Amino acid sequence: MSTIDTAPVAANDIDAASDPAATAAAGSGKATSAPAAATSRAIPLTGVALGIDVGGTGVKAAVVDLASAELVSARVREKTPQPSKPEAVIETVAAVVDMVLAEYGPVADLAVGCGLPGAIKYGYMKTAANLDKGWVDFDATSALSARLGRSVHVINDADAAGMAELAYGEAKGHEGTTILLTIGTGIGSALISEGRLVPNTEFGHLLMHDQASETLVSGVARERRGLKWKEWAAEFNEYLAMLEFFLWPDRIILGGGVSKRSDKYWDHLKTNADLVKARYLNTSGIIGAAYAAALAAHTEEAARKPARRPPRKAKPSTSARSTTAATPKRS
Repeated sequence: MSTIDTAPVAANDIDAASDPAATAAAGSGKATSAPAAATSRAIPLTGVALGIDVGGTGVKAAVVDLASAELVSARVREKTPQPSKPEAVIETVAAVVDMVLAEYGPVADLAVGCGLPGAIKYGYMKTAANLDKGWVDFDATSALSARLGRSVHVINDADAAGMAELAYGEAKGHEGTTILLTIGTGIGSALISEGRLVPNTEFGHLLMHDQASETLVSGVARERRGLKWKEWAAEFNEYLAMLEFFLWPDRIILGGGVSKRSDKYWDHLKTNADLVKARYLNTSGIIGAAYAAALAAHTEEAARKPARRPPRKAKPSTSARSTTAATPKRS
């Protein structure tokens, strides 16, 4: 079953929900950034949306063409402030967004998505591995929306990358189970099952040798430990084998900063699943956040519209009933 199976929908001209579960979630009164179906199934969209990618070292943003996944504005990046407290990071986000829109121009009803490095539940960050601990249990949706003066949809940054690959890239149209790994400062993960995103997985925290695996085999960990690429690949194979044992994926997609150096280690990796490079590397978080925001707007708009009832069957006319009643039975 294809994950892209409906007609293209303009992000600013929405007429139906693609998924009853998504419509119900969007109409439940909960925050739009809930880990619900609003970010689970990919459908074709048109128009543009703004994507923001907040990481431990940088804040990036651009306007994305939803039909093609192309960046149609300048990609603006600023360093993540240190300490990375919510107020300071949000000010940096606002500055980056201002620069993007100053170059691109104003857009009415622009959907805005922001990827954050932590688990997201109903708009709140629940973990903050690479940001200040002040982000834990912080209402990121409300704070960002208030500062930017427009509704902001927040999503886990690795899930944003997963949505980019699901809607446009190496997970599009693939059945079964797919795992995306973003390997850089840590290891982010996105799990896709039968064309649906399962949000907030933290596979980088699975234990290897009594330690979080990302502390041993992330890109930063390789440099910190002084591992050569072949040595790193041998340990990363151990991590991949653990994922395959628990989840039995059909496809594994590798993204993040380490994927840019794939020529150094790719031939040393071993998996039972298909192993492919992510189509979108540095831009995946921006593309996926923009797409997720537009998709959430799609489901919310559809949920506000009354359900279409099937047409009633016409009742037989009075004359028809009388004629039937008057017809004598045959002996």
